[in-house]
Amino acid sequence: MKIKYLLLSVFMLALWSCETDVVNPDEVYPDPYLDIDSGDTDFSTYVSLGASITAGTTDGSTFLLGQANSYPNMLANVMSMAGGGEFTQPYVNDNVGGLTLFGNVIAGPRLYFNGAGPVPVDGTPTTEVSNIMPGPYNNLGVPGMQAIHALAPGYGSLEGLLAGQANPYFVRMASSPGTSILQDALAQSPTFVSVWLGGNDALGFATSGGTSTLTPPSEFDFAIGSTIGALAGSGADGILINVPDVTAIAFLNTVPYNAIPLDQATADLLNGGFAAYNGGLQLVQMMGLISAEEAAARTIVFVAGQNAATIEDTDLTDLSVLGLPNWRMATAADKIVLPAMTVLGTTVGGDPTQINGVSVPLADNLVLTADEVMEAQAAISSYNATISALASQYGWAHWDSHAVLNQVVNTGYPMDTFTLTGDLVFGGLFSLDGVHPTARGNAFIAKLLMAEIDATYGSNLSDAGIDIGDYPTNYPNGL
Repeated sequence: MKIKYLLLSVFMLALWSCETDVVNPDEVYPDPYLDIDSGDTDFSTYVSLGASITAGTTDGSTFLLGQANSYPNMLANVMSMAGGGEFTQPYVNDNVGGLTLFGNVIAGPRLYFNGAGPVPVDGTPTTEVSNIMPGPYNNLGVPGMQAIHALAPGYGSLEGLLAGQANPYFVRMASSPGTSILQDALAQSPTFVSVWLGGNDALGFATSGGTSTLTPPSEFDFAIGSTIGALAGSGADGILINVPDVTAIAFLNTVPYNAIPLDQATADLLNGGFAAYNGGLQLVQMMGLISAEEAAARTIVFVAGQNAATIEDTDLTDLSVLGLPNWRMATAADKIVLPAMTVLGTTVGGDPTQINGVSVPLADNLVLTADEVMEAQAAISSYNATISALASQYGWAHWDSHAVLNQVVNTGYPMDTFTLTGDLVFGGLFSLDGVHPTARGNAFIAKLLMAEIDATYGSNLSDAGIDIGDYPTNYPNGL
């Protein structure tokens, strides 16, 4: 059996032409003659709490230029014109990215586009986790953290890391092994904070095709409530950022559900291979074990032209005792993860009759099903209701990243001379990993945050006039 499988060829050609400009991390802006005022708040000690986006992660890794172009660093640069003090970040060693632990690579290098697709840059990570540079730092963005981790003592302990109970990024930056992220924030007596937590409480579930767990809303409410209560109780003003719809990111919306092109002869051959499976479904329906609707949804039929991928779906009625697996064809409501791009259409063990996503269904971890999409969205809705209530309770600014991402994805979001969309890289917002923003995306975020801060506190940060076009959408190899 021979199947031509062409996926994202236009993507590869277009990405080759993207800008590869870089921004000087030592650049000072805005114009020092601008009159930027803090309004009714105080920017003298700004601290940011969050996960990988806050840390400046992009293109699948945390590296120097990504950190320099993080949205908190952009905010701090503008705040410096209105009384803001030094903004420190736990910079890594290089622009390769990644981490080592006792010389062993535990996080890989960043991605770049080599003309055929996203691949790791040349070079080996040199940032050694055990080479601790104790903080606290103003940027407390910790890749991989969930909301509850802000409260966890020992989350930055090297001993805890070896036991699987700590985070390598916080290990290298924590002020002491027993501290927590919140304690390191409070130790700086912040006058203004930005808090963007909750993304990882849903993201892992979404990007793993629903095979990991969602944080229960009760646990999230406790974690975010305790964190914001402590920060507000210390006297800080701030801005709370809610959780975007992680099912709308490019990681889950780049590979089409119907990415399988077939001719009639190949479709007929495949249909013959699934005849016994389809017949079994009809039999169990007649026995009353499944509904007619489920039998129809599970029936696999290929046609000439574009076809949906075949997938596993663990939410289907378990018929394994009858020898029937949980297979069906994907629908437009299902979301295939970005890594499946390198799996779809490939053979299993070189057998030309065993084609991934066609005669061999995609594994559960490669597809976020429609039911799992709704499950993630319901959790995020609960998280965001809590975040909105907290912002109102403490009188903080509130940025609705959920609504903004929906606009980006559905209609595009105009800013400066660009319209950002949810397309992978070409849209300007998402970097090569399909999850984190580009430098331009960070500038976009920073500008929207400044507008909310100005509206709440009477400052005029937005007058700095940051232009998102001054920031690149990708970085070349060999920086």
